[in-house]
Amino acid sequence: MIRTAVPADVPVIHSLIRELAEYEKAPQEARATPEQLHEALFGERPAAFAHIAEDDAGGGTVGFALWFLNFSTWRGVHGIYLEDLYVRPMARGNGHGKALLTELARICAERGYQRLEWSVLDWNRSAIDFYDSLGALPQDGWTTYRLADEALTKLGTQE
Repeated sequence: MIRTAVPADVPVIHSLIRELAEYEKAPQEARATPEQLHEALFGERPAAFAHIAEDDAGGGTVGFALWFLNFSTWRGVHGIYLEDLYVRPMARGNGHGKALLTELARICAERGYQRLEWSVLDWNRSAIDFYDSLGALPQDGWTTYRLADEALTKLGTQE
């Protein structure tokens, strides 16, 4: 059901990212190209990793998890930051999301990573309920900030 992504998966990963962007009501934000994804996942120095969920009944790829390493200065070890977890609507409820998270938790345990973290949109009640059912805890008191586009360029070009 779950396997590590290979270069031939890039087109379907790209398609799943587009589907996720539609679901999150932000299709204009998903600008990554298949070439960028290939380089990030399988280039000389990969910056991200991915796992694929496949339907056991031969239904092909039904979901993915895309993640990268982070580092806790407080704990002194790496962790996993889950950038995207997506299961196609027709395959939800069949255990694919849990299987993807279980695989990432297994990687954490195997490698001594002490955290598996991600963000969830506050309106996505079904995802929040799912994460709660696994024992995941929201990180109250934290607000995510982001510099992007013009604000990032402006700050990055100041002297």
